[in-house]
Amino acid sequence: MSMRPLDGITVVTLEHAIAAPFCTRQLADLGARIIKIERPGTGDFARGYDTRVHGLASHFVWTNRSKESLTLDVKHPRAAAILDKLVVDQADVVVQNLAPGAAARLGLSWERLSALKPSLVLCDISGYGADGPYRDKKAYDLLIQSEAGFLSTTGTPETPSKAGISVADIAAGMYAYTNILSALLLRGRTGRGTHIDLSMLEALGEWMSYPLYYAFDGAPPPARTGSAHATIYPYGPFATGDGGTVMLGLQNEREWATFCEVVLEKPALATDERYASNGRRNAARAELDAVLGSVFSGLTAQQLVERLDRAQIANARVNDMSGLWAHPQLAARERWTEVGTPAGPVPAMLPPGAASTASVRMDPVPALGEHTNAILRELGVDEADIASLRSQGAI
Repeated sequence: MSMRPLDGITVVTLEHAIAAPFCTRQLADLGARIIKIERPGTGDFARGYDTRVHGLASHFVWTNRSKESLTLDVKHPRAAAILDKLVVDQADVVVQNLAPGAAARLGLSWERLSALKPSLVLCDISGYGADGPYRDKKAYDLLIQSEAGFLSTTGTPETPSKAGISVADIAAGMYAYTNILSALLLRGRTGRGTHIDLSMLEALGEWMSYPLYYAFDGAPPPARTGSAHATIYPYGPFATGDGGTVMLGLQNEREWATFCEVVLEKPALATDERYASNGRRNAARAELDAVLGSVFSGLTAQQLVERLDRAQIANARVNDMSGLWAHPQLAARERWTEVGTPAGPVPAMLPPGAASTASVRMDPVPALGEHTNAILRELGVDEADIASLRSQGAI
């Protein structure tokens, strides 16, 4: 088997929900060993979100493959000692997204851990960061979508809407992942660890930079335009005569001219001064909607797609989840595999951008506490002590 980029790297993570688990799953995909500390009895609360995957939770199956589950009651003195030994003896990286202040109370502050192990990389993921007036506020994905202004740009003029996925958690998880990779590269040069203070607000705030700049210096922000583009026209979903919907998008004046000629079969529109720039077309959406609607109502979705393809105008189907499961492009590129779970194998999409030089790690999703005994034995805990720890509720 070819070597993976993070083979030999061990990550100890105190994580729940999405942001930190999504980060550490990316590290696992690259070969890192992920030791996930979970609360005895209940574990990561995302395990209980739903039962859609053969009785397992959809979020949990998505973000926790290729990990080892170690159950520890980290507030129990004996368990705290085990956690310390695990970090000092084995961890290259510690990740946590516990409630504000909880990690420091458990002895997982940067000041303490870096003194114990100067080469350690510590990544703290929180809603708002390690200081500032919002430091102690609880933060969930939808709350950060609200605080970051995301809802103000998404939805219809009447109804602000959240993203249908956990976009704030995903943003934070990806920036945590890339910061950890950077810290490991730096450690390779200096031998020193790094403290990463990663906030969900700043992660999603970075992704909001286009509307921020669009509203620069008090200018009006982008309008909420449903699934149409806020500032480019035509760019969005259009109904066809057979009840279908086709998404299409234009980027420049050359494409507008071709669109008028080949797709609308109205070449005179291309030279109409009222529509001679994107800004003018954007201002004239209502009247252009009527023009496009009169043409598209006489076409099936397939006929419209064929015209758009002939004109080399970007277009897409408006898929639902069954359409994505069955997407012919993913099938043709063999982007599906299987992963094991406590409920049996399930299909899984391969990570995007898999490198030609390394195999992708796709190991099972762990049962709660599945690896507890094996990890404790690695740390030198004998069977009698394991039984004692279990009877005391420490593991």
